[in-house]
Amino acid sequence: MSEWKAICRIDDIPVLGARRVARPAGLEVAVFRNAENQVFALLDRCPHKGGPLSQGIVFGTSVACPLHNWSIGLDDGCAKAPDEGCTPRFAVKVVDGVVHLDGEELASHATDLERPIAGPVSRKVAA
Repeated sequence: MSEWKAICRIDDIPVLGARRVARPAGLEVAVFRNAENQVFALLDRCPHKGGPLSQGIVFGTSVACPLHNWSIGLDDGCAKAPDEGCTPRFAVKVVDGVVHLDGEELASHATDLERPIAGPVSRKVAA
């Protein structure tokens, strides 16, 4: 049985926007709210180049990555065709206007994923 962790009130998430949730390990979780007041939670990392999805534009049940405009499904975390790839999603529920995330998932789900480092990579040249 999961232990649900209260994160915020639904009104604390902007309509067509997101709020970030820090975790003890791993990248933040982005909690999104669409125009129909549906709430979704994804790892705050685009599957393409690691862009922060929490800074993207929410439309319908998708979010546009702010880096390269990939469309990511909020319900499954997957990129829309022709793009490919998925970001982990998290269980979410709203009870009496309070948004909850699964505490076990927050502590363990996708904690091994990192955000890619932008910019040139230094390479050591063998002598």
